[in-house]
Amino acid sequence: MHPERLQQLVDLLRGRRLAVLTGAGCSTESGIPDYRGEGTRRRARNPIQYRAFVTDAAVRARYWARSTLGWPRFAKARPNPGHYALARLEQAGLLVGLITQNVDRLHHRAGSRRVLELHGSLATVRCLTCGHAIDRDAFQQWLLELNPGWSAHAAELAPDGDADLPDELTTRFRVPDCPRCGGILKPDVVFFGENVPRERVEAARRIVAAADVLLVAGSSLAVYSGYRFVLEAARQRKPIALVNLGPTRGDALATLRLEGRTGEVLPRLAAALTGRAFPERHVTEGLRRAG
Repeated sequence: MHPERLQQLVDLLRGRRLAVLTGAGCSTESGIPDYRGEGTRRRARNPIQYRAFVTDAAVRARYWARSTLGWPRFAKARPNPGHYALARLEQAGLLVGLITQNVDRLHHRAGSRRVLELHGSLATVRCLTCGHAIDRDAFQQWLLELNPGWSAHAAELAPDGDADLPDELTTRFRVPDCPRCGGILKPDVVFFGENVPRERVEAARRIVAAADVLLVAGSSLAVYSGYRFVLEAARQRKPIALVNLGPTRGDALATLRLEGRTGEVLPRLAAALTGRAFPERHVTEGLRRAG
């Protein structure tokens, strides 16, 4: 990260109301893999598809079998310096709102309050028929009770709280139905092939409309659900700043692009815009957890 490039970013954002859009790159430094990052590009991985989940019981069993192994590590992830920096900007009154494509609740844990979870949150499981909600930790215990000894399987954490596991091990995994109506239980997140609820999209658009500039942090913008807000900001002729490792789909529309890790760039940005040194404990704790 070049100091002069960071100064250009500070100059672009100073004195302006910010809308922030974050992606998986904000959470990789907390130990949560992404679909397109440095580590995952080396191995092909097909994310769960909405239609397959709702129509095929075997697909649901495979998903929950893997999720049961991945959830404990996912739930233990902690915010990194990038999350804390965005919370600091909000506390200083500089953020109109934060739109996140992540489903890990790390922005909330860092202290952010004006958060719109575009794709939902893995912290809740919801019935597709009656809407009954179950806390994911409670659901985890239910799954383990139905599948004794399952937690003994070893698996590598994968994106979105999933885990890598051979399909042949998941065929006998038992998945409960909704305790109220017997419907299908699904994590309260938007799967690939599923639409983001219209009211959520409109709320995100209002955040962009109320801001003077859009800052995109840690997203390749490969998925349209996030990229649409870059298009919206461009249509409104608002400056767009991108902070990411690697190219993004929105590079051609960017006013300024800075190559770097969000956990390194955002704390320096927050310190410059707020005039306050970033808490060293957040930096050291975040970097230790990321390592």
